[in-house]
Amino acid sequence: MADTLDRRSDHGHFTSIPWCARHLRGSRIITQSPECRLQKLNGEDSLYSETLKSQTTIMAMLQVYEEPPSPTDRVNSGKAFLTLGPGLAGHAGVCHGGIVVTILDEVMGFLISLNQKRGHTPEVPYMTAYLNTKFFKPVPTCATILAQTKIIKLEGRKFLAEAWIEDSNGIVLARAEALFLAIKSVL
Repeated sequence: MADTLDRRSDHGHFTSIPWCARHLRGSRIITQSPECRLQKLNGEDSLYSETLKSQTTIMAMLQVYEEPPSPTDRVNSGKAFLTLGPGLAGHAGVCHGGIVVTILDEVMGFLISLNQKRGHTPEVPYMTAYLNTKFFKPVPTCATILAQTKIIKLEGRKFLAEAWIEDSNGIVLARAEALFLAIKSVL
């Protein structure tokens, strides 16, 4: 119930922003609350479901992807809209670089869970093996950003992806490439 209300309010928040609303139109566009925003009994995802879920941190977050032609096809790309609050600042009005990396990492992880549900990646935990990030311009706080991601390669236990953050004008502010590995045994 709370997830449905969060998704509705987050969806409404982003549809009220004209540049975001343009990305949310289309018969095959799927929007949902990211799984990381849902509290879990075992404490998993508490960074996004508790610590970074407030009016001063990540105020709203919505995951978006285009449904492939067949329900069994792989989802190769996705987006996330985030409205960042003042509590994420490293410098006045600028998001802390560590948070920027955290956002990029999480957005790439969306593609793993989406494709696990579709049978394209193993239903085991994945962990980040490396994440290389380039910062081009400051990511603002008290602003809405778009994080986009796409799969570069899937091979065995390896999941290679890239992601980037854009401002409302489509200017790329930061970009990352990451390798995720399926864990052989549960930690």
